[in-house]
Amino acid sequence: MDIYAEYDVVVAGGGTAGVAAAIAAARAGAKTVLVERLGALGGQMNVSGPPGFAYAWLFNERGEQIIKGIIEETHARLLADGHALPHIRPEFRGPYTFSYVDPDWWGLLMFEMMAESGVELLLHSLVVDAIKEGDTVTGVVVENTSGRQAVMGKVVIDCTGEGDLSVRAGAPFEIVPKDQIQPHTLSFTMDGVDWSQVVSYITSDPENFDWEDLAGYADLTRDQLMERIRKVTDIRELGDIRGFRRECARGLETGEWHGMSGVGFFLIPRDGGRTQAHFQHSSHVANRDPTDVRDYTAIEVEGRRQILVALKFIKTYLPGFENAYLTRVCTEARVRESRRIMGDYKLTSEDVVEARKFPDVIGKSQFPTGKHHVVGAQTILLEMEMWQITGLPKNGGSYDIPYRCLVPLEVEGLLVAGKPCSTERDPYMRYLQQTMVTGQAAGVAAAVCAKNGVTPRQLESDVSEVQDILQQQGVVLYGTH
Repeated sequence: MDIYAEYDVVVAGGGTAGVAAAIAAARAGAKTVLVERLGALGGQMNVSGPPGFAYAWLFNERGEQIIKGIIEETHARLLADGHALPHIRPEFRGPYTFSYVDPDWWGLLMFEMMAESGVELLLHSLVVDAIKEGDTVTGVVVENTSGRQAVMGKVVIDCTGEGDLSVRAGAPFEIVPKDQIQPHTLSFTMDGVDWSQVVSYITSDPENFDWEDLAGYADLTRDQLMERIRKVTDIRELGDIRGFRRECARGLETGEWHGMSGVGFFLIPRDGGRTQAHFQHSSHVANRDPTDVRDYTAIEVEGRRQILVALKFIKTYLPGFENAYLTRVCTEARVRESRRIMGDYKLTSEDVVEARKFPDVIGKSQFPTGKHHVVGAQTILLEMEMWQITGLPKNGGSYDIPYRCLVPLEVEGLLVAGKPCSTERDPYMRYLQQTMVTGQAAGVAAAVCAKNGVTPRQLESDVSEVQDILQQQGVVLYGTH
């Protein structure tokens, strides 16, 4: 097997965690390569997404911005070029805010930022194994049109999304049985929507929609929230729509709706002030384990079947969508739940609700714990089983993500960023903002390890240099609740 090249930092996977990791590592002075199985960068943002909540939850309940860094930089650059909406923070949404960007311009920006930062790209290359000396990962094996190659690195970061590299390296992991895994989604986008008609319909009958989340977040009574919704004049003020309860019930009666999820959409800003409807919750494929390739294939097949049903239903029943048309079906399904690689610390639901702070903080989040997607018209539930702790961080604050969540057990020379970070099930860090926060931190940590000749585990004794560099890169670590 030929050696492709040797680097300070090898990043496996070019999704939202991987791009942040590679940029951060290169900016911190490391010779960095990003290995990606596709010809595109962006993962859940522009390949299997965008997730409807794009850059959501950047602010806590007190209005403090707790997530900046590379996320804020990309939003600001796209906003300046007319490819994003300003941070959407109407008072009735509480901390559940949005910062929408155009996913295709975002994907192009990633390539621009790679070039600016000096990241070397190895595209159309699938990471198939870890190279180890004893317990230490020293590189990865890739396969591509040139054959099988070894890519060597002083530190390797697993940003594969499902923790594939960590598993091959021997790190322990947790995954729930497939009959409990959250349903996966294949998303699609429509244009040609009459937004004035949509807004008129929503504001004339807000009871036909799901606003329970907002009432809880903004501390409003339902009547107060309904009155506020009636005053909305621009769909972008709402950010997302879930419900169409009567239409959904009618579709279930006639068999014109598949019944695997509720009905609703998010927004995508486009050039010239256009807005598209992005349907992320309109296909749900349950009881499938994405780490089993047979199940993974079945997710793609069933997701497309449900989209065909949904498209006909939407054009028939949703006011304002009579002349809407399909512009995009995402290339692949968005995996909602998979492996979690166990690390030197496991983030808990109690950490979330207690707004816990850690001395080895490398980023923040305030996304609630215990919120799961389900099959059926409810779409999302906040699980309330008695052994679970659920909810937002206390006192309107946020919780720290400790560096130790990125360091896998039983393996040296490896960091994990993105969805597979070490957590309990309920505070699973699968959301885009969390993946970019952990990706940026892993990139900086890997660069520091490579420079100082230490392993990621040895770095745990003093992460101050990592924290200093992260703050220089704009990351919020201190000074907020």
